[in-house]
Amino acid sequence: EVAARERLAWWMDGPVEDYADGRNRMAEDATSRLSVPLHLGCLSVTEVAAGLEPRRAGHESFLQELCWRDFNHQLLDARPDLAVTDVRTKDDRWRDAPGELAAWQEGRTGYPVVDAGMRQLVAEGWMHNRARMVTASFLTKHLYIDWRHGARFFMHHLADGDLANNFAQWQWTAGTGTDSRPNRMFNPVIQGERYDPSGAYVRRWVPELADVVGKAVHQPRTDGPAAASLFAEGAYPAPMVDHREARERFLSARG
Repeated sequence: EVAARERLAWWMDGPVEDYADGRNRMAEDATSRLSVPLHLGCLSVTEVAAGLEPRRAGHESFLQELCWRDFNHQLLDARPDLAVTDVRTKDDRWRDAPGELAAWQEGRTGYPVVDAGMRQLVAEGWMHNRARMVTASFLTKHLYIDWRHGARFFMHHLADGDLANNFAQWQWTAGTGTDSRPNRMFNPVIQGERYDPSGAYVRRWVPELADVVGKAVHQPRTDGPAAASLFAEGAYPAPMVDHREARERFLSARG
């Protein structure tokens, strides 16, 4: 509780004002990281919300995220089977691909931002929220593997593994939950270039790519001689699926 309140005081003392923009910058410590103490009950959402002034920069965006958290708990109350049953089924014919599931879990998909997120999860018991969406989208839409496999893997590793928020957000990303655009699909390359423009986040968690310069780290096979050497040695895998082909497969399966 003491550590949680110290983190809350630090957050409210300035960093929250940059939250609207900073929350998507994966390489920076620009999110509150209060999800763990909130999950464990060291802080209450009411206490955190009471310190916010919605008219101030960043405060409203942060308050909206706390509201999402409450919404997910209300959803679980209304749908006690949230962790196992589609909220809005699309009759998905999920693929049984244990090898591909394992590669995703190990951060060996060939998509750097996906691999960075998965490695951060296993190493820290936490993952940046933008990376959570990208990695979940990749599993369910690029690989077309059942969201339940991913949600259970997250629950096993996340220190903030909250039943309502974890499973509701996985269903949102898989398009079986409350997203009004169920076929929304994140392009991992574009997501990396947009929210990790310097490539610092990827290089931190995927050291095989440490020598790839700038945003080329998100498409390392385009980095000329360095890439040729990297892949010739088998240090980093090729993308396990082509983005366009995966999108077509997913949309075709969804009908």
